Amino acid sequence: MNMKRSVTIQDISCFGKCSLTVALPIMSAMGVETAIIPTAVLSTHTGGFKGFTVCDLTDEIEPISLHWQKEKIEFDSIYTGYLASARQTALVEDFFDSFGKNAIKFVDPVMADNGKLYTGFDLEFAKKMTHLASKADIIVPNLTEAAFMLGEEYVGKEGYTEQYIRETLKKLCDLGPEIAILTGVIYSSGNEKRHGAVSYNSRTGELCEYYSEHVDAYYHGTGDCFSSALCGAITRGDDIYSALKAAVDFTVASIKATESTKEEGRSHWYGVKFEECLSMLIK
Repeated sequence: MNMKRSVTIQDISCFGKCSLTVALPIMSAMGVETAIIPTAVLSTHTGGFKGFTVCDLTDEIEPISLHWQKEKIEFDSIYTGYLASARQTALVEDFFDSFGKNAIKFVDPVMADNGKLYTGFDLEFAKKMTHLASKADIIVPNLTEAAFMLGEEYVGKEGYTEQYIRETLKKLCDLGPEIAILTGVIYSSGNEKRHGAVSYNSRTGELCEYYSEHVDAYYHGTGDCFSSALCGAITRGDDIYSALKAAVDFTVASIKATESTKEEGRSHWYGVKFEECLSMLIK
């Protein structure tokens, strides 16, 4: 069997366990040959570090694409994560046009969480990211990102209904993608919480969901772990339920691995110990 090939387009945070430094090892462990287009190089990620350095690589995206076109390189999937500017979203749309004919276009619209846009992003950027998502086959927003994409109020981390989730997924698919997946969906029953993801296929009408236990902890990069595992599973041919299960279970296990080995002080506050769980993804 030929190895599947993906390209992931997002930044490199040299320290901090997110973006490309998460996507590359996870997808490689899943047996997916993974090429990269770095959108920027940061000394660390931006969550909690001060004085980090940034080298913008926007001007490198088109030359890389043109070279690959000359080499007739093809991909089974294109996976986008953090994009630093509206111009980069337009360049990725061009990349979809050049390489997306036979590739699954997978967009994680990284721009917001907990009801707020990330630092440096505004509503105009949210519109550009939404336009890029409309060109995708699969999108994986969290609830905050979905609200910005749809121009709606953020409902909060909990308190929404299953009907709200279904309706939101359908409205996301109305933007253009065939499949929408909402991440970070939490339901409470008494003192117990289940935490997972829900997908909707607009072509078949199929709703699919998978939940694990909720771990009350926050670490940077868990969304990147989830999306990378999900894209890796879909790229290698897993069905949607198996892909959701692999991504949710891997992310929860990574959080637990980090929680169980907490040390004094700052320890691993900057990211999860996903390396200890990579064996879960290997077939």
